[in-house]
Amino acid sequence: MEEYAREPCPYRIVDDCGGAFAMGCIGGGVFQAIKGFRNAPSGLNRRLVGSIIAIKTRSPVIAGNFAVWGGMFSTIDCTLVHFRKKEDPWNSIISGAATGGILAARNGTSCKFTKKRPY
Repeated sequence: MEEYAREPCPYRIVDDCGGAFAMGCIGGGVFQAIKGFRNAPSGLNRRLVGSIIAIKTRSPVIAGNFAVWGGMFSTIDCTLVHFRKKEDPWNSIISGAATGGILAARNGTSCKFTKKRPY
């Protein structure tokens, strides 16, 4: 039950957002290093340079996306704690579903019948 004895809500949002940014930066850096190394031209020096360029280009974007997800999740979680007046696992479950729904809604509808057919 240590998970529910965390900081108060306004500070929790900033803490979770920063933690998600750090996790995205480290994980994205590792992933982009491997991807940049594999996609670079042959030669060890070129592959290392390609790896570093990929890290510098994409890692901040991935970290920012993680920070948005973490901040939104934590904000919804704190809102549920405030309205429900209790802190239980259902808040996290609802927060995850709502965050996924909100972030997926940014892409719009993907129904195949909404697009105009050429015929």
